[in-house]
Amino acid sequence: MELIELGLDRWFKDRASELCKPEQRIARVTAVDRGWYTIRNEHGEVPAQATGKFLNSTESTIDMPCVGDWVCVQYEDSGNSVGIHAILPRKSFLRRKTAGKNIEFQMIAANIDTVFIVQSCHYDFNVSRLERYLVMATEGYVAPLLILTKTDLVGADELEQLISEIRDSGINTRIIAVSNVTGAGLDQVKEFMGFGKTYCIVGSSGVGKSTLINQLTGHDTLKTRTVSDSGEGRHTTVRRQLIVLEQGAMLIDTPGMREVGIVGAGEGMDDNFDDIQELSKSCRFTNCSHRTEPGCAVLKALKDGTLRQEHYQNHVKLKAESALNEMSYTTDKRKKGKPSGKGVRSVMKHKP
Repeated sequence: MELIELGLDRWFKDRASELCKPEQRIARVTAVDRGWYTIRNEHGEVPAQATGKFLNSTESTIDMPCVGDWVCVQYEDSGNSVGIHAILPRKSFLRRKTAGKNIEFQMIAANIDTVFIVQSCHYDFNVSRLERYLVMATEGYVAPLLILTKTDLVGADELEQLISEIRDSGINTRIIAVSNVTGAGLDQVKEFMGFGKTYCIVGSSGVGKSTLINQLTGHDTLKTRTVSDSGEGRHTTVRRQLIVLEQGAMLIDTPGMREVGIVGAGEGMDDNFDDIQELSKSCRFTNCSHRTEPGCAVLKALKDGTLRQEHYQNHVKLKAESALNEMSYTTDKRKKGKPSGKGVRSVMKHKP
């Protein structure tokens, strides 16, 4: 396998020439599991560990290698020991707030061309959660594609109603409806995926992500479990890993997410709530919070019924959550004497 088949292009080669030492080689991280990494180059996959020097240079969890990263590695002991010495700048990434009360970033994957946001047509469907995923994608410069699964559990009219709910919220992202049982829509997903491109699949536990991956690979790459009587699947994926498909595309599988916390969202909020952003230009006050101010064009649209209540409420909630988490994150780093957000900016400034 050539490195170009793993997504290596001139942009990464140029950065590798700046960061990697002569005795080091380029490889891509294909799996992360409790401090251990699996890396892959043209000769195959091997386990690796971050070197002590590299670990001492990190300031935040986002500075650690994640699936999809390109890294500078050095092979020792006849290739039986591999050390990670540096991470190449990321073109794109997916990250969220860590689950629970701790305010920290969690890297999900890096250097992704498109993220498949998967929701079930049955128990899991939730437009507000979908908007969270879209904010996360926009913040990381990743193009989104929405995949609605388990269409065999709903009728055609109900499926059309679900899609209408998405469109009524101002979401114009492409949608592909699939059934892992009948195979409907799977060809559309396969045709979408291109050689040397990287795709990441995200969604709640049990929506059929692992089954979808098995359908795309053509064999049982990942373990799956039988759905419950309600149609709800059972969680199977326990780690993030990159899989190379036969047609040359790459797919990153991720564990189900119970929480999609937002920290410091800027462009992601503006781009995914552009209808509210456009309305705000007509507000009487430039710093209008769209809560109680007189002359608020957003509140007027809400009263007139031209702006959906659920869409507005989710915007208010996400904006407040993002600001609060960012403030807590910054305060915590200052207390610990660490540079606040330095690692974040070092990633984001490399937008291609």
